[in-house]
Amino acid sequence: MALIMKYIESINRYMDTHSDSRTKDWPMMSSPFPTLAVCLTYVYLVKVLGPRLMENRKPLHLQNLLVLYNALQVVFSAWLFYEIGVSGWLTGHYSFRCQPVDYSNNPRTLRMVHACWWYYFSKFTEFMDTIFFVLRKKTSQVTTLHVIHHGCMPMSVWFGVKFTPGGHSTFFGLLNTFVHIVMYTYYMFSAMGPQYQKYLWWKKYLTTLQMVQFILIMVHAFQLLFIDCNYPKAFVWWIGMHAVMFFFLFNEFYKAAYKNRLMKQNAALANGHAKPNGYCKSINAHDDLFLPQTTTTEAAAAAAAAASATAKANGNGNAALSNGHANGLKNGYKTLANGDAVTSLTNGSAHKSNGVLLANGYGNGNGYATQLLDDVAQELKHRKTPK
Repeated sequence: MALIMKYIESINRYMDTHSDSRTKDWPMMSSPFPTLAVCLTYVYLVKVLGPRLMENRKPLHLQNLLVLYNALQVVFSAWLFYEIGVSGWLTGHYSFRCQPVDYSNNPRTLRMVHACWWYYFSKFTEFMDTIFFVLRKKTSQVTTLHVIHHGCMPMSVWFGVKFTPGGHSTFFGLLNTFVHIVMYTYYMFSAMGPQYQKYLWWKKYLTTLQMVQFILIMVHAFQLLFIDCNYPKAFVWWIGMHAVMFFFLFNEFYKAAYKNRLMKQNAALANGHAKPNGYCKSINAHDDLFLPQTTTTEAAAAAAAAASATAKANGNGNAALSNGHANGLKNGYKTLANGDAVTSLTNGSAHKSNGVLLANGYGNGNGYATQLLDDVAQELKHRKTPK
């Protein structure tokens, strides 16, 4: 234990010697261990304690709270973007090729330093994203990517505020706050209810936007490895490798989600079913960003087209869907005058065919639909045709 305390003391002494004197007395800035403790507590809460506490409880409905939280995050992110921008990047005073850290007490410089600390603080507020998942029992959304991304960021940004609050590394904050403006705007409208789903067609581009962000950060950081710039090379690697890690994590998530989407679409078409809004739930504000925004009408049309194509491929001619239920064949049918057509009155809709009816979209040559029709024909022979 004494050895551990001695090691911690040496770390604190090193940081006091080399850190930025302007931020060393600010909240959470004296040592990395408070931030590390909060991050580890977050991981334990969302991966262990939270799911355990919610295991035998009903999920909480937090629609109004989600709308308010995401609206506040939009405002907070917009303010941070503005502060980082007017303190350097959007004024022409910062160079995109090489921007050393200004350690003076110039008012504009101090404004950037304060913006850096508030950006660090914003990483803690984003923990609520995961906490809401747990309270709503959306444990499938508490993925490894999600927890790593949120759990690492406060610790990563802490080093920047401690040693280099300003300069080249703040480009990361500028891009990240812009992405968060877009992202939390989507979450806010999604939480408002299904009537806003039609305005969220750009949902599928959010993860692409995040990956583009990481590519820009990589290029911006690693260029200093080839340029003589008065900026710590250690932070070039720190920021650049973070961007590389998150890019590949998000890319794997994107590919996995895309495959999952295709599987769900194929399953829906095969069964002749379509969920409203392309499987999107009305108030799941932080759910998978890759679920398609297909409307019910489009999905139904696609299902009908798939069934028609299947029927034609098996040489069955014209096919009629019995609303996906084979048990509707027993009643509600009558033979027409020419004796070779069947009219379906199931659920108030009528379909005519030349003796072929596909039940639940099956017609793959195994004789299932034909057998059903034969059974109906045999039954009709023994029944009196209704007038």
